[in-house]
Amino acid sequence: YLLDKSDKYDSRDVERLQQDDKWVENYLVWRHDVVDDTLKMIDESFQWRKEYTVNDLTESVLPKWLFENGALFLHGYDKEGYKLFWFKVKHHTRDPKQQLDKKKLVAFWLEHYAKRDHGKPLTVVFDMAETGISHIDLDFVRFIVSCFTDYYPNFLTKIVIFEMPWIMNAAFKIVKGWLGPDAISMLKFTNKSDVQEYISGEYLPPHMGGTDSFKYSYPPLVDDDFQTPLCENGPITSEDEHESKEEIDADTKETGELNEEQNLNQKKMNSIEQISKSEETDKTEVKPKNAKKALTTFKGPLLHISPAEELYFGSKETGEKKCLIVLTNVTKNVVAFKVRTTAPEKYRVKPSNSSCEPGTSLDIIVSLHGGFAASLQDRFLIMAAEMDQSSGAGVPELTQFWKEVPRTKVMEHRLRCHVIESSKPSSLTLKENTFNIPAKTNEDLHIQLTRLLQINKRLQEQIDRCLWFQQLSVVLSLLSVTVVAFCFYLVYTQRS
Repeated sequence: YLLDKSDKYDSRDVERLQQDDKWVENYLVWRHDVVDDTLKMIDESFQWRKEYTVNDLTESVLPKWLFENGALFLHGYDKEGYKLFWFKVKHHTRDPKQQLDKKKLVAFWLEHYAKRDHGKPLTVVFDMAETGISHIDLDFVRFIVSCFTDYYPNFLTKIVIFEMPWIMNAAFKIVKGWLGPDAISMLKFTNKSDVQEYISGEYLPPHMGGTDSFKYSYPPLVDDDFQTPLCENGPITSEDEHESKEEIDADTKETGELNEEQNLNQKKMNSIEQISKSEETDKTEVKPKNAKKALTTFKGPLLHISPAEELYFGSKETGEKKCLIVLTNVTKNVVAFKVRTTAPEKYRVKPSNSSCEPGTSLDIIVSLHGGFAASLQDRFLIMAAEMDQSSGAGVPELTQFWKEVPRTKVMEHRLRCHVIESSKPSSLTLKENTFNIPAKTNEDLHIQLTRLLQINKRLQEQIDRCLWFQQLSVVLSLLSVTVVAFCFYLVYTQRS
């Protein structure tokens, strides 16, 4: 493929394919591990990506009115924790002159999300309330479907269609033909009474029976993970003016006990892994570094962040209420950081607005308040930016710094929340005075789940095949009985 069509591909896509195993795996999973089909999909998607200049799509190259229209945007999560990709059909009108720009807008949003959240699958919502025949645009719908079936592998969880008018039934029969058998099972036709089977009310607008007060507007581009209400400097911090001296002392004592427990557990880990004495000496220079080796790490230009993607909290039964985030400054300057969350009323972050010296690491402890429980929809945003050597690191200096720093110089990284029942995940989970070492990595669980799904699919195919043969046997038996009965009837009539 590369030799024959290298001029039809973007070299950046080819380079990514050679380096990103996860991307390759997604193509294989979506094509059921059939290599020829996978290669064909990669070929088609790469040609499409170059045709639509997907790697270069930005707000500046698309007409501003497309964003202002509000027909397409990302906002909220379904009950399984997947991001919602909204298509407000009533804002869409057919116009061949605008069709290419509208398709590029779809590609812009999908690429924007894929790069930002490492390609975690989406749930598409077709909100068809207040729509009629003038809004039907099968070519545009087909393009959206093609993006998920042909261009973005393993990127679709389900398609929720809300209040489809009866006049569009015939049109969606055509759409089903485009989807194929695997994607057809992802179609969920809903109305106000049952849409909350898939999406909770907190992310549904009032006309869909929900309580979400979100109103789309542009500019700025929707930062859908961190909509208002928003706690600018994170939730309650150790610097909180209203926190009493007793609480601070108690927290300091608790943090000290936690660090002692972490050091003990890490020593056990080091003996098992036979880490050299020189490495042990390096680790004792900064106390939080003791905990990093067992974690996946996001390697950013300013900070390395562990864990890389998810914070693991326990359910109410397991009682795991605390997680640890380790930040490591990989620059030669002081790096200011702050932590924001989508649920500031739930979480306590210490520290949430501070700085990290060059070459050192720092612990951030995230804990749940009282009776609150972690949710799959909860997100954390870590923002970081380099400070000048002359700048101070006090609260007033940090406040002024964040007001003045350009957005282009701010590094951002997002973490999701994950709720576990009993198994130990690949993250730092702090229980009451304990440090849990993970038993299995998230990648191992993903591979096992993929294999189980493939085995389940094969079993389903065998069952369908058996049922087909059974039905065929019954039909043939009935035909045989009918033929024999008819022969007996003819013989009997002839004798009579």
